[in-house]
Amino acid sequence: MTAVTTHRTAEEIGRTPAGPRPLPALGETREVPLPDVVERTLPSGLRVLAAHRPGVPMVEVRMRVPFAARTREHPAVGELLSSALLTGTAGRDRVENANAGYSYRLTERLSIGGSGLADGLPRVLGVLADVLTSATHPDTEVARERERLAERIAVARAQPRTIAREALQRKRFGDHPITREMPTVEEVSAVTAEQVRALQAASLVPGGAILTLVGDIDPEAAIAQVGDALAGWTADHPAHELEAPSLPAAGDLQLVHRPGSVQSQLRLSGRGLRRDDDDYATLQLANLVFGGYFSSRWMENIREDKGYTYGAHSGMEFVPGGSLLGVETDVASDVTAAALLETRYELGRMVAVPPTADEVEAARSYAIGSLLISLDSQGGLAGMLTSLAADGLDVDWLRAHPGRLTAVAADEVAAAALRFFAPSTFTGVVVGDADVIGDSVRALGGITGP
Repeated sequence: MTAVTTHRTAEEIGRTPAGPRPLPALGETREVPLPDVVERTLPSGLRVLAAHRPGVPMVEVRMRVPFAARTREHPAVGELLSSALLTGTAGRDRVENANAGYSYRLTERLSIGGSGLADGLPRVLGVLADVLTSATHPDTEVARERERLAERIAVARAQPRTIAREALQRKRFGDHPITREMPTVEEVSAVTAEQVRALQAASLVPGGAILTLVGDIDPEAAIAQVGDALAGWTADHPAHELEAPSLPAAGDLQLVHRPGSVQSQLRLSGRGLRRDDDDYATLQLANLVFGGYFSSRWMENIREDKGYTYGAHSGMEFVPGGSLLGVETDVASDVTAAALLETRYELGRMVAVPPTADEVEAARSYAIGSLLISLDSQGGLAGMLTSLAADGLDVDWLRAHPGRLTAVAADEVAAAALRFFAPSTFTGVVVGDADVIGDSVRALGGITGP
């Protein structure tokens, strides 16, 4: 005889005749042990960090090279250089290089990465050395990558998020080079293979660069292998660091007209703190309470309660010389003013109704848990160590950060909320169809533009 089962909903499973089932208490957060990091600076000026992280017989390789623009055409040439970097060297073809790694460019740096079996590290380093010292950038390969890059940029530049990002960067930094994140299709189309080869020779240099190795390796032996493999990568000048921009002052939001848009992008920006600031952990928790994760106040308001957006997020953005606190969401045109009103309301509520002890504890658990998860893989640890090294921090800062988060009291988070989350401390942009949203958002005040 076959037993008959009845399907129960999640709500039914979560309840008993006496009421909702109690949730189990959160267990004590387990510490994820972090390995010691061996660091050496090679004669070329390259900083090498190596850490033994067993578990899988792999090694992750991350390189960060300062790569700031010195000329107007640099972003276009640099973007194409990044795309074409692995297309061929004197000793290897496109397929062999592409199987070993990847590269990408940001405004202030060029990054190269890859992974392989730990006992194959010499081969990975050999590919890296070839790319850095003997990349040929054949005309045909550069032409192919130029066409692909132009297509990707054309698609990206049509996206609302790209338009909003560029508008925000102009609002915050004016004509500073930090705003030149993405070249135009026309700029990329004008780049020649000769310019790509010249930029690599002039700017892809070891002085000031950071190479991080994490995996099932002997750190000292791995650094020695790096020294041997990259001995030929030299230059008589260091890589060019991006000059720190002036951080934006608080002020009105700028309305940016995007004709025909059915959505609007809200992008607010305030001052943040660098990781090495004594109050960084406190601001991190205040940000989580406001809008830094799914259970935040702002998310609960404009997504769960009002249904204005699918997602809303706030967080720190690190720039040379400082940090910015960003608040962003995308909403339908007809609720743009309402979403902006609720965003300002939640910012003000952070000041007027400070985070409770329960809110702070929930944010703390999330911050510590997500940090430990992000460091659980070799790749995650390699990326974090590289980022910290660029900011002058090391693995000891990382080890101590859960403790700093644990030590923050609720009244300290309230003080951070008062300092950083008042609506009057922000600036930013509202991007959308001004003919549709203009009157309603201007009626709220603090808006300039068409």
